[in-house]
Amino acid sequence: MSTQTTEERHAVATARIDARGPQFTAAVTALVLVAVLSLPTPYATVLIGVQALLFAVGAFAGVQRTPTAWVFRRFVRPHLRGVAEFEDPQPPRFAQGVGLVFALVGLTGYATGILPLALVATGLALVAALLNALFRFCLGCEMYLLIKRFGGRAAKAPSA
Repeated sequence: MSTQTTEERHAVATARIDARGPQFTAAVTALVLVAVLSLPTPYATVLIGVQALLFAVGAFAGVQRTPTAWVFRRFVRPHLRGVAEFEDPQPPRFAQGVGLVFALVGLTGYATGILPLALVATGLALVAALLNALFRFCLGCEMYLLIKRFGGRAAKAPSA
């Protein structure tokens, strides 16, 4: 059971993050996924497993607690110019969960020898990471916002 109080959990959930952090994480993720697709199956299996663990940390502990977020805060952010734009961490956290699903499907493909499954799942995750890294367009974040927007309407719709 968590030792955090309700107030502490709320503070973590409502904390704003530098919007450049998830973009940095996406760039690192893209590099890892390119390596996965380039390596022989045994190494690719291990590396996609590592990426799945990184996605799990982002999805369950929060994007602020990932190793790449630490690297960003410690080494990258101090050297960036301009005013930081801050955003809600929940959409990127959801995106990490989506990435986790694709990484687990890829891991399953590699582990079972179903290489097309592994390659397609890893490739789709790579496309999403590249969109975020290069264009700051987060597919998982957009999914989160659509689900939140339409999910709220569906919950309020009268039943027939």
